[in-house]
Amino acid sequence: MDGLNLDDLNLKRSNVKGKRITVVGAGISGRELALMAKRLGARVFVSEAGLVSTAASDLFGRSGIDWEGEGHTERAFQADALLLSSGIPPSAEVVQGARRRGIPLIGELDLVAPHIRGKLVAVTGSNGKSTVTSLIGHMLRRAGWEVGVGGNLGTAASTFTDRDFDAVVLELSSFQLARASVLSAAVSVVTNLAPDHIDWHGSYEAYVEAKARVLSLRAPSGWGIVQDRDVEALGAAGAERLLTLSWSRTPVHRMAGHIFMDADRACLMWDGTERTLFRYSETSLLGGHNRENVAMSLAVLRILGVDLPARVLMEGFAPLPHRCEHAGAVDGVVYVDDSKGTNVAASVTAMTSLEGRKIVILGGRGKGEDYAPLAEAVVREADAAVLLGEERDAVADALRKAGFSAIRMAEDMEEAVLTARELARPGMTVLLSPACTSWDMYANYGERGDHFRSIVRGLKVGP
Repeated sequence: MDGLNLDDLNLKRSNVKGKRITVVGAGISGRELALMAKRLGARVFVSEAGLVSTAASDLFGRSGIDWEGEGHTERAFQADALLLSSGIPPSAEVVQGARRRGIPLIGELDLVAPHIRGKLVAVTGSNGKSTVTSLIGHMLRRAGWEVGVGGNLGTAASTFTDRDFDAVVLELSSFQLARASVLSAAVSVVTNLAPDHIDWHGSYEAYVEAKARVLSLRAPSGWGIVQDRDVEALGAAGAERLLTLSWSRTPVHRMAGHIFMDADRACLMWDGTERTLFRYSETSLLGGHNRENVAMSLAVLRILGVDLPARVLMEGFAPLPHRCEHAGAVDGVVYVDDSKGTNVAASVTAMTSLEGRKIVILGGRGKGEDYAPLAEAVVREADAAVLLGEERDAVADALRKAGFSAIRMAEDMEEAVLTARELARPGMTVLLSPACTSWDMYANYGERGDHFRSIVRGLKVGP
């Protein structure tokens, strides 16, 4: 936490009228926060460490908002409070500078949450949160609700404060939650926990603590949904109004209800009754982890009082790009794009959730993670691994330590796909799930996944 001190300025309920507010960051969330603070009557200044885009500077000009780029000058600290956009780390010099000067820091959610008009569904987790957020929004719309969907997913949370909704579904990052003290969620979901963003939080324990805030910041009558295996880590063992999910009919933790992943369907045991949430045949999403995502999403709708059949609610929902997405099939080999698998846990989940033997493409720019769990999954699930990017030697070392020798190196994605094709036999899957970021070779994971898919589309069917 950044040591929030809101009460000094009566900002706890977003009372910023007449205050001098410096918004730190001119990205998507920073721009929208600046516009919201301006609407609330604050005197707004935007300070950005890097370059300010032409679109952002034009927007600020039209809105009467002063700004600076390429560094934080003393003007950034001539403020009653600093409003931090979601990606600003606690170690940033501008944050440290505010602390030294005794200037209060406000997180994004503390400004936004009191102004959201509608039932708030808050979704976080290490993996799967984008799919769950999007699916909940899709199903609520199918049920006839007026819904806003966004947050860390792309549409800034502050854009949902200017009109009434039946529900607002927000994907919340650990960065946003670490600074949150005001939320009041009707339903809070933690999809799962695994190490991620340790460099930002300083430790895995601090990362989990941030995620757990989504449960402690529920409304008085709010519900929570978590994995049964994560209850202890989240400090939720004694929590009320909590549903847990596991692949065992008998959960470790006896809470208010349980989501059970059976052989062919997901069941909800709640209020003394058992009912089928959905059958696995009713979704096109690939993998056991996506079945969990669907089950959690449908449980949210049951909590909110929506009782339509799952097939009706899910109709028309397409998998989000680059998340275990079918990319093609050539000569009996299926190609799967999981470019969004940018950490070890995500790639392990993708490998273990997809059926059959695999050729896996790994590597990119690392996050300082231990690759031993990745290597263990490769040993169990894959016949070969094709490695590329900055981390390929580090991944190769972990694989060899695990006793895995079927390793091929590639200079670029095209070579990686062609090598994987040589190694794959009919009935197998070629899985791109790098366990690393894309920034050594691509602008983002989407560009990497698009390149993979274009190469797959260009593969010629064999004789």
